Amino acid sequence: MIEQQIKAAIRDIPDFPKPGIIFKDITPILKDPVLCENINSAFTEKVKDMGIDAVAGVESRGFLFGLSLATKLGVPFIPVRKAGKLPYSVNQKVYELEYGTATIEIHTDAFQKGDRILIHDDLLATGGTVTATSELIKEMGGEVAGFSFVVGLSFLKGREKIEPISDDIIILADY
Repeated sequence: MIEQQIKAAIRDIPDFPKPGIIFKDITPILKDPVLCENINSAFTEKVKDMGIDAVAGVESRGFLFGLSLATKLGVPFIPVRKAGKLPYSVNQKVYELEYGTATIEIHTDAFQKGDRILIHDDLLATGGTVTATSELIKEMGGEVAGFSFVVGLSFLKGREKIEPISDDIIILADY
């Protein structure tokens, strides 16, 4: 049921950000507070027994439902940001993109060694950013408890990339 609700709300934007791509725009979901609550409830139900110590939300889409999920679970929220956006001491990870590299950062005091972290992003595409996030969390002494996504684009094979990290992968609406 939640998958149908999400898919009914998402709009396709052809040729964005470049020709040939059909962008899955999740912003219409945000206009529907009941659907947002249903998404939060679905995530909470699916992860409540995973022993999560914190939720790491990947900039910027992962902030939308990641923070509310952490709040519902009663655990801290960890913002995973692009380089230069966090004001305190950080650990960072440089990772490969299709054309070039990118860098993500997490505050050095974001969590304790041994904490079980759920990595959240609202969209799973190729899995590159959440893979880099999981590597950074592990380098900082954390454990990846699993992943959660509002939408997955299965044709881009992101799930296959992250399954070796954790097979606890929640995707509410898959294309």
